[in-house]
Amino acid sequence: MKLLRINHLGIATTGLDDAMARMAKLFGMAADHVEAVPEQKVKTAFYPVGESSLEFLESTDAEGPIGKYIAKRGSGIHHICFEVDDIEAAVKMLLAKGVRMIDEAPRSGAHGCRVAFIHPSETGGVLMELAQSSPKD
Repeated sequence: MKLLRINHLGIATTGLDDAMARMAKLFGMAADHVEAVPEQKVKTAFYPVGESSLEFLESTDAEGPIGKYIAKRGSGIHHICFEVDDIEAAVKMLLAKGVRMIDEAPRSGAHGCRVAFIHPSETGGVLMELAQSSPKD
């Protein structure tokens, strides 16, 4: 598995509109991409920062992952996402090593990426996402 870069830092929020207003007020920034991701029960807004992004996530369902996270921990940093060159190979390699995964197969994410999450029990408490921008040819 090759980690290409930190793709984004995910931040859970109770109100996407409020988070977007704060980014505009603090930094004069507008989101470059806003999208609903029904599979993950969220609305997202991405803000480019250098080669990475900040992703603000608002739950669309209290029983979704972000809804449950906010109910338990409140708003704040939710996950770090690493871009990988081959997500299928990365997941297979981690599973072969006995790594506990939230996703044992990649699924759809924002921007049309394929994503998989590593369980925080494997990383010292940090939720880590792997993402591949486009399918490997």
